[in-house]
Amino acid sequence: MPAALPRPDLPFRLDADLPDEAATRRFAAALAPLLRQGDTLLLEGPVGAGKTAFARALIGALQAAAGIPSEEVPSPSFTLVQTYAAGPLEIWHADLYRLSGPDECEELGLTEAFETAIVLVEWPDRLGARAPAGALTVTLSPAADPESRHLALHGPAEWNARLAPLAARGAAR
Repeated sequence: MPAALPRPDLPFRLDADLPDEAATRRFAAALAPLLRQGDTLLLEGPVGAGKTAFARALIGALQAAAGIPSEEVPSPSFTLVQTYAAGPLEIWHADLYRLSGPDECEELGLTEAFETAIVLVEWPDRLGARAPAGALTVTLSPAADPESRHLALHGPAEWNARLAPLAARGAAR
């Protein structure tokens, strides 16, 4: 079902129902070419909602677009941060679940990465006020069918023009 095109004067919002993990991978692959250096995606949702699966698909799509073979993308639950190359782009994938507060994010180097890399942050509530103002929030929620998810993207109005191609394609494709 096509989504309504966003208005450039309002905050960005796009919803999609993803019937299975393959749909999640396709959505991430469609989003990937619209991202650039300095973008941060805040991945929200409960344990098991598909945050890491989404990040894995997005990283793989960015690497494929750069002509780099996809590599294994483990959950950064224990390492806290994993980094990847996609041509000239650096991608940071962070899982902040085990952190107790925003001060620990500073020690990971995330604030610098927000400016120089594409950063994917699971459990972004741990960032507190350190979350970039221009970040795009990706919320994944389980649906009635255990294989399906609801995805909601929202962020400041500056995302409207950049993500208009995604909205025009229809959120659920």
